Amino acid sequence: MSGYCDVAPGHPFHGPYHEQEYGFPLDDDRALFERLCLEIFQAGLSWLIVLKKRPALVAAFDGFEPARVAAYGEAERARLLADAGIIRNRRKIDAVIANAATVERLRAEHGSFAAWIAAHHPRDKASWVRLFGQTFRFTGGEVVGEFLMSIAILPGAHREDCPVQARIRALDPPWARGG
Repeated sequence: MSGYCDVAPGHPFHGPYHEQEYGFPLDDDRALFERLCLEIFQAGLSWLIVLKKRPALVAAFDGFEPARVAAYGEAERARLLADAGIIRNRRKIDAVIANAATVERLRAEHGSFAAWIAAHHPRDKASWVRLFGQTFRFTGGEVVGEFLMSIAILPGAHREDCPVQARIRALDPPWARGG
């Protein structure tokens, strides 16, 4: 997303995300689940829409706490579909709820969602896409690729000459080690 390095700086929504989150290593399960969900909500839409709706999405999905979202039933689903402040796509909402249950299962089996990701690293993008497709819902190539770039598992979030790239490289993300 090399164009992002040109568009984001100084932008009220893109700027903070580009400079403080995108491409930085992430290992907190709640934050990982939120990021995966945001990428799912972005499918077919602009990232700006997602960033603008992010506070409402976080509130509507109980802070993206996987255990809470995994317990959602029909009442919560109906509440979400009626919430004009969020992206109201039934398939995406259903995927987020199902994926929360999957994250809970992975946490039970591997200790954390982050540990599950680490256990499968390194892989190329195609292998990651297959793995996510077998494990989660609504995780096509674009969703998986952006999710993994956004958490520093795959390279490519920033151009080499982007000032943020130097900060990320100093954090020694897996892709910088050749893994």
